[in-house]
Amino acid sequence: MSVLAIIPARGGSKGVPGKNLRLLAGKPLISWSIEQALAAHGVTDVVVSTDAEDIAAVARSFGAQVPFLRPAELATDTAPTEPVMLHTLERMEAMKGRYEAILLLQPTSPLRLPGTIDGALHAFAAEGADSLLGVVESHAFFWQADPVRASYDYTNRPRRQDIAEADRHYRETGSIYLTRRDIFMEKCNRLAGRIALYRMQECEGWEIDTEIDFEIVEALMKQELST
Repeated sequence: MSVLAIIPARGGSKGVPGKNLRLLAGKPLISWSIEQALAAHGVTDVVVSTDAEDIAAVARSFGAQVPFLRPAELATDTAPTEPVMLHTLERMEAMKGRYEAILLLQPTSPLRLPGTIDGALHAFAAEGADSLLGVVESHAFFWQADPVRASYDYTNRPRRQDIAEADRHYRETGSIYLTRRDIFMEKCNRLAGRIALYRMQECEGWEIDTEIDFEIVEALMKQELST
């Protein structure tokens, strides 16, 4: 299966300025996703979609392809990811031919353990899925405010180990999305058709959106790298 890995990295981050090039455990944030994609046996090409020359230069130095820059209209605060994926897929296919699947790796989820990407690719193929997303189990008990109501039976609060599989909840990590090329072109959505969940380790579920996220993820990465 030919797989195009797309790593989107816009230059104008406002929450954490310069986020994609900020050092995390000694390397630019974006470099972690690039190296993980390049290390995966099932990935055909690794391309970074960016509007920024400095991000492009760093991405190339870590081995990613950046054969073109993202147009300005796809690099705004409100631009969704799917048009970025479509732009990248069409440009890459014009140069290299048709791919069978797209792997979206968001650089803000840099903690992927060795084998995670190949594990997701294997599960994708084994389950005959049209799309797949990385998830971690959530043990949170959620409430809504208007009217006040719970998403669980609070009169019979379950213990974590007693929750039945059918009652377990999972949270998207934002780390891994896999989509068959044809269904993506049809639906223009990273999730469509038969959707599979790929269960990741709890530590892989962190996304970097704030300054404190950087501190937490860096501590986790140092711990994982030392083991």
